[in-house]
Amino acid sequence: MTLAFDEEGAREIERVYSTPDIVQQRAEVLGLLAPRPGELILDVGSGPGFLLESLAAAVGPEGTVHGIDPSPAMNALATRRVGALPGVTIAQGSAETLPYPDDFLDAVVSTQVYEYVADIPQAFAELRRVVRPGGRVLLLDTDWDSVVWHVADRARHARVMTAWEEHLVHPHLPATWARHLRNAGFRVTVQAAIPILNPRLDEDTYSALIAHTIAGYVADRQGLTGEDARAWLADVRGGDYFFSMNRFCVAAVPE
Repeated sequence: MTLAFDEEGAREIERVYSTPDIVQQRAEVLGLLAPRPGELILDVGSGPGFLLESLAAAVGPEGTVHGIDPSPAMNALATRRVGALPGVTIAQGSAETLPYPDDFLDAVVSTQVYEYVADIPQAFAELRRVVRPGGRVLLLDTDWDSVVWHVADRARHARVMTAWEEHLVHPHLPATWARHLRNAGFRVTVQAAIPILNPRLDEDTYSALIAHTIAGYVADRQGLTGEDARAWLADVRGGDYFFSMNRFCVAAVPE
């Protein structure tokens, strides 16, 4: 069962995306995408609209930025953030059926989205359809095997992380997305890792916030109780705090 981004869930994601960790990640994604003035760019899974805002500034008044997301709550947050900006549109829809013409876009960017998408071949075929010759795509997702979290009870932690993976369709997508992109008609140009490192407990970090989300999700999954989830949360937050994970980017161009 994947996470449902209702109004409460959307606000939680907005809070996570406001942390310095994800602000830095967004800057690195923009650097790899290198949006240019006048371009027409799509953000697939645009969420609360932070990346849309940055893209709109990059493409300028001559450019256009489209956002698409399946969650009405996310789209409401994005509309409040960027709805008044010229050249920005927000639509409700999915990655598997993009409501744009063939060869329409200069670039497509997507962060933390395709790991939730059931039909990756269909979704990547849609990317190939809408990106013009000479255009590009940039995707970012997580391989959840990359997570390092200091805990005392390693066995319980392993059970918690296994249960957490149930919220995703593809918890290890980056290992296979180059093949999927090639099959869809792209040539992969760059693969890169963007680490998140939290060597101390700070409430304004990605790990501090996502730990609460994980604890809330895993209770009553994989044989874990609410008490187990609370004990795990106390474990990761106590003692010698340390968290690290890798986000992975892939850039590709149409063949």
